[in-house]
Amino acid sequence: MAMLAPFLERGIPKLDVKMMVNYGFDKVRFLAPVKSGKRIRGHFKLQALVEKRPGQWQATLEVTVEIEGEEKPALLAEWIIQLFA
Repeated sequence: MAMLAPFLERGIPKLDVKMMVNYGFDKVRFLAPVKSGKRIRGHFKLQALVEKRPGQWQATLEVTVEIEGEEKPALLAEWIIQLFA
């Protein structure tokens, strides 16, 4: 779970926002342990983008963390992020 912010930073295009805030997680499930030395990959799917106030947006992302060579993912979650323009 600690690797999600760096994954997201590297994986999304540069956004024209002043600030991104981690608002929290919903439906977090740890399905399999990540053994030492295993490689992981994060997948992010935008589920919702709602304007809360002018210049403030809330994004809900579906997150999956896969473990190389494993059938089960390590993590499934919904991640909520606030964006300020």
